[in-house]
Amino acid sequence: MPARNNHSGIRSAYARMLPDMQALGPDAVVSSDQVRFTGEQVMRWLAMSIILLSELIFPLAMHAQGAPEAEQGVTVCTFVDGKELTVRYNRVPYDPKKEVPLGKVWAPGDSPMSVFTETPLRVGNAELPVGAYNMFFIPGRDNWTLIINRNVTAGSMYDEKQDIVRIPMPTGKLPQPEKVFSIYLGHIAPKRCEMRVDFGRSRADGMEFDEK
Repeated sequence: MPARNNHSGIRSAYARMLPDMQALGPDAVVSSDQVRFTGEQVMRWLAMSIILLSELIFPLAMHAQGAPEAEQGVTVCTFVDGKELTVRYNRVPYDPKKEVPLGKVWAPGDSPMSVFTETPLRVGNAELPVGAYNMFFIPGRDNWTLIINRNVTAGSMYDEKQDIVRIPMPTGKLPQPEKVFSIYLGHIAPKRCEMRVDFGRSRADGMEFDEK
């Protein structure tokens, strides 16, 4: 299940949400009775705007602080109806001298991972409407806990009160260390995507996203 390290998933999702404005000339006038947006379309617009703004703001902030910019990873899973689930994250290099903090909330590169869904999902015992969310992990010896958090404000601190769901992911040992933090999404059933995480000698998997 190779990761797609580009913006094609987000761009294609954004393109599908845009009305066909290319048909309008520069002087065209659209009356209010010609425009109709559903609640789902509005939520998609807001979610995509947040993600696109964070893509612009985060690199600028890192550059201003003089910090090295981590390589960005993107992985996408497409359901049978064409709707996509997209995860973005920092592909930080593995350093055996700097193990992940056990029992503490953690994200690669100290920057939350982002997840965007074009379709309502069920994750564990929680429901995720269409939109954008942040993700974190709590690494452990026997399992990692995935946290999905509703706060996507750029630059904000992690707030446990904003957690939507926490789900344990069983871990195993890799025969060879994964040199960079990597997330993979696989389409394993018509309405199910599964997430796997590899980093160093650890693999966490079994995280399922079910389309409602």
